[in-house]
Amino acid sequence: MGPLRSKQLAERSGVNLQTIRYYQEIGLLPEPPRSAAGYRRFPPDAVRRIRFIRRAQELGFALAEVKELLALRVQKGATCADVRRRASSKIADIEAKIRDLIWMKNALKRLATSCSGAGPVGDCPILDYFDEKESSSEC
Repeated sequence: MGPLRSKQLAERSGVNLQTIRYYQEIGLLPEPPRSAAGYRRFPPDAVRRIRFIRRAQELGFALAEVKELLALRVQKGATCADVRRRASSKIADIEAKIRDLIWMKNALKRLATSCSGAGPVGDCPILDYFDEKESSSEC
């Protein structure tokens, strides 16, 4: 397989052209050489690189973190332990987000229970909570 035009790369990797341009802009995808007609000519392994980026994003890695993971692949002396540390850190981030989401869900449940759904909106305990002058972590 020879070099790919931007459109071909987008189709084969399952992203749109704007994503490819953005990845180039932020340094996740190296700027490819251009043909005599000025078309970008990506190497076939660019498909694999974009799939790597997308899969890492699916597991919660931010683009800056993906860039670090890609750099580890070519960094002299990097080990699987370096990658594992980043994965463990991401797991801790996800667990913290889950705790926060559970807290939000429970707080909203308590607020929803406190509201009868009857009466004017000016008497709504949910809106009253949002409008409190002092911040409270309790509902």
